[in-house]
Parts: sequence; C-alpha cells; structure tokens
Amino acid sequence: MQSRRAHVRGAAALAGLALVASCSSGPDGGGTAEAPGAEQPALSAPQAGVTLVADADPAAAAVSASRALYASAPVVVVAPAADPLPEDAVEAAEALHVPLLLAGDDPGVLAGELDRLGAEQVLLADGADPGDVGERDTEPLGEDLPDVPAPDPLTDVVALSSGAPETAAAAVTARAAGATVVDTAGQADPRASADAVDALAGARPTAVLALGTAFDGVAGLDWKTATAASGEQLPGGGQLLFPEHFLVAMYGSTEGPALGVLGEQGLDASIARAGDFAAPYAGLLPDRTVVPTFEIIVTVASGSAGPDGNYSSELDPEALRPYVEAAGAAGLYVILDLQPGRTDFLTQAQQYRSLLELPYVGLALDPEWRLGPDEVHLRQIGSVGVDEVNAVVTWLADLTRANALPQKLLVLHQFRLSMITDRERLDTSRDELALLIHVDGQGSQPDKQGTWNALHQGAPSPVYWGWKNFIDEDVPMLTPEQTVQQAQPLPELVTYQ
Repeated sequence: MQSRRAHVRGAAALAGLALVASCSSGPDGGGTAEAPGAEQPALSAPQAGVTLVADADPAAAAVSASRALYASAPVVVVAPAADPLPEDAVEAAEALHVPLLLAGDDPGVLAGELDRLGAEQVLLADGADPGDVGERDTEPLGEDLPDVPAPDPLTDVVALSSGAPETAAAAVTARAAGATVVDTAGQADPRASADAVDALAGARPTAVLALGTAFDGVAGLDWKTATAASGEQLPGGGQLLFPEHFLVAMYGSTEGPALGVLGEQGLDASIARAGDFAAPYAGLLPDRTVVPTFEIIVTVASGSAGPDGNYSSELDPEALRPYVEAAGAAGLYVILDLQPGRTDFLTQAQQYRSLLELPYVGLALDPEWRLGPDEVHLRQIGSVGVDEVNAVVTWLADLTRANALPQKLLVLHQFRLSMITDRERLDTSRDELALLIHVDGQGSQPDKQGTWNALHQGAPSPVYWGWKNFIDEDVPMLTPEQTVQQAQPLPELVTYQ
C-alpha cells in the first residue's frame, strides 16, 4: 500500500491549483511554447491548475480545447457537429496528433481558429461544411493521411470530460495532444469518480482541463481536483461518501461489551461480524456500495469527574491506532464517537487528529453526553448549541482539505430536537464533509418511526441520515429487509448496538 506521505507528494503539483476559466479563450490562453516548425504541431500546455472549457456549443468547445492545447498545427481535421462524431474524423485527428474542429453554425469560429493555428491543410470529414477557409488546401478525409511529425505528448495534462455530447470533439483533441482523458460520467466533482481519482493520481498532472458545462460554477473545483490527485480512496472506491456508499456499522467500545456489540469479541472477529451485518444489505441495495463500519466510542461518558474534571474518559489515540488501522486495511470505514461530558466537542476532536488524518476515519458527536457546567450524566439528557457543532465542522473540513483527504463523515447523534439547539443554522456549506444526522432512539417501532419523522421536519440541507437498530432494546428490532422498507427516506447509515 502506498504511504500517506507518498500520496500527499503526488498531489503536491496540484496543491495550489487556481481555477482558470477559458471558455473560448483568446489566442494566448494556453502556455507558451516555441513552435518547432511548420511541419509539426506545436503543443502548448495549459496554465498550471484547472482550465475550464464549459462552452455549451460543441464547435465553440472544440475551439476552446484547441486553444488550450495547441500553439500551431499545419493540418486540422474538421467534422460536422454531429452526435456521434464520425469515426474516421476521430481516428484521423488522434493518428495525426492534431486538433479536431467542428463546422458549426458560425463559420467565423472555425475560420478564426484555423488562422490562429496557421493551418495549411484542412481534412474534411463527410458532411462537414467549413465555409470560407481562405487559401488553405482543403481535401476530403480519406484513408491516406498526410505525413505529420508527431510532437512530444502532453503527458502531464489530464482532461476530465463530463461525457456530454458538447465535449466529444474537445476530448478527441485532448487525446490527440497526448493528454489523459477521463470520462467522469456526468459527475461534476472529480472526487466522485474512482476512475478520475486513479487517473489523476497516476498522471500526477501539472494541469487539468475540465471539459463540459457540468463543471461550470462548481465551487472549489481546484481543491477538489487536487484532492482527487492524492489518490486516496474510501473503502468501496471514490472520494465522496454518498450516494454511492451505504454504511452498516457496529457500535461500541474496544474496551469490552458493556457499551455495544463492537466490544463483544476480539478485533478479527469484530471485523468478520461487521461484514456479516453488512452482507444482507448488499443484496437488498445492488446499486449501492455497502461498506461495513466500526463506530468506536473513544471518549466515554463517566459517572465521576475524573482527573480532568470533565466527566469523560478519553482513550489514547495511539493505543487505538492498531485497531483502527486493522479495520481500514480490511476495507472498513471507522467512525470515532465522542461523549465529551463537561468539555466541548472541538477540544476532544482535536485530541484524535492523528487518527482523523487517515482517509477512512470519520467523526461522531453525541450530544446526549454533552453536559453543562453543573450537570452530571444520567440526571438529564445533554445538548449542544449549533455554534459548537459548527466549530467542529470548520476544523474538520479544514483538516480534510489541508491533507487532501477523501470526504469525511461527520455524524450528529440526535433523538430529541432539544439535543442540538438552533439546528437550522448548521453549516452545511463545506463539501469536504458529509454531514449525517443519526436518529438513535430505541423502543417500539411506532415510537422510533415517530422520532424519525419528527427529526426530519425542518432539518437543514443538505444532510444525510442514519438509523439505529438496538439488538436488545427495540421491540422488535427490524430485519435488514424491514429496515430498507420502513426507514424512509432510505438512510445512508444503519448502525447496530
């Protein structure tokens, strides 16, 4: 397994990405390169960072890609703006390492790019009407192609293509220039595609082209691309948790069985049992990647003040590390659960920074065990103000971005509205995190459904949802089939305690 440090080094070239909008960019929109001669295309790498090619018109998008990648080209292939593109035009452009342009509604767009490239010869695919191309040699595209010396390929450039029809010619031009082209299947966030993550990590590009209107207006496309280039992936693939993944967790303490099923057996048996809990859901949800999960109580509510006076016993993060890393190596996601007593959630979360820097480790806040200055456990149900929660959101999101980590799960346990005051002000703006409200009441199914429905009312957006099945306390506990059928809308996390 590649080390975390190596992954960070792999992302270093993109760590300072600046988003450069270049829809129909000007003639000097690409980087500078001295043309090697009229008989060879002169490639011109885009500016370092992310260059956006988000023209809705296919002909304009083809020109934008050409401008981003080519300083000159003695030969150009021109095809009709058709979907799909003619195969012979695609093959010719890639074989000759020259741009593929389209004969669109405005002939001036094509003519201007031919002038900029200094094109001497235009190869026309069947049905292409380029309009007035001046004194250039215009020939129908045939089997015999001209002899064009190949330029050195732009192997340090990756083109992310949304796969939309308007990006087709632009993607061909990128391949012709030697760039790695990755189809993100319509996903605007490169972290969502395991293929995009692999391609970016493998190429370690200095520049990225984002081809397609799907990328237009995407907030943080620069840092999201840099994160994808780290190569780190979540259990099950990709760097975004939902909706691709469905987590099935065992809850408890590594210290023993008193706090849940996680501590009822040793580590290896716990990993195997987590897989057993998850397995039925894989059959019930074939379109989701079901991931077995540990939710480990790492700070445990205490009946006494303890040496630090906070009514919470904190486990040593380094003592937990072998347990957490073994789970990660086995393909599990791990959630660290905080029961902070009289201290605040951020203070406790920061104690576990070294574990939260692992790509498969998330965090859970349990307000039931958050005490006021004069409160003690089991005399009242605890609560937390949203400002304290938002402080954790900011810190954890910043940590995730700074370390180029996959999206990190932040769970908020709640079974009463009063447990998180001013919940409507929850900061849901940080795409580094997936925020999830975990409805963990126990008892009869009508009561559990009532709590589930009540907590959905007025919830902030976007948030995800978790459901808890209590093995001994629920009357009765739902089977996996019943959980999928009755917990609606379908949660993203199901936990067993």
